[in-house]
Amino acid sequence: MAGKLHPPGGAWQPLIEACVVGLAAGGLDLGALWASAAARKASLGRLARLLDLVVTWNARVDLTAARDARELVDLYLADALVLAAADPGLEAEPGGQRWIDVGSGAGAPGLVLQLLRPELDLTLVEPRAKRVAFLRSALGTLLSSRTALVLDRRSDALPEQTHDVAVSRATFGPSEWLAEGARLSRGRVWVLLARAEPPTLPGWHVVREVDYSWPLTGVRRHALAFGRAP
Repeated sequence: MAGKLHPPGGAWQPLIEACVVGLAAGGLDLGALWASAAARKASLGRLARLLDLVVTWNARVDLTAARDARELVDLYLADALVLAAADPGLEAEPGGQRWIDVGSGAGAPGLVLQLLRPELDLTLVEPRAKRVAFLRSALGTLLSSRTALVLDRRSDALPEQTHDVAVSRATFGPSEWLAEGARLSRGRVWVLLARAEPPTLPGWHVVREVDYSWPLTGVRRHALAFGRAP
């Protein structure tokens, strides 16, 4: 499996560019993510190094169910790019927000979001020891300044409303996650869906929604940001 995850020619850049360009072609405005061409190049370079780390660790630790390099790029990058570009609060106030990613696993989307938005105060919550080790190692390798806090526990051990934004992928069912995210967040909860019906929760309403496809594999996705009703 590890061999199948290596990109053609050994370089991630063409696949990463195809993912970024594909999302932009679908209508996602990625302009605010990078202040300059140099910043964009450095950011995408960090993502390539992350994917190298994933492949290396995956040879001895089960990190991902991706079957090939294209699926790995989509799985790791696409949802995080959508969150980084489409979150209503990031558009208005890029820095200083406290985010929490519950069930971070091997880092998608939370670890990638931290690489795309280093200014965020981000907490990654993951109870599995081997994946916690990977998250901490990857952050130490890829970010020399402030990095995310990695907590090796379940979200139900955390206090209420201590973060501005909560996100999770594939750890809970949509309705269960919206309820838990609403407990943790004082601002917004992102729900990432494939085929499931959108959840509802009294006192919360949708403030942003993005329909998109993973550019390299065509998987349809639906991202909903819920906010507290006025």
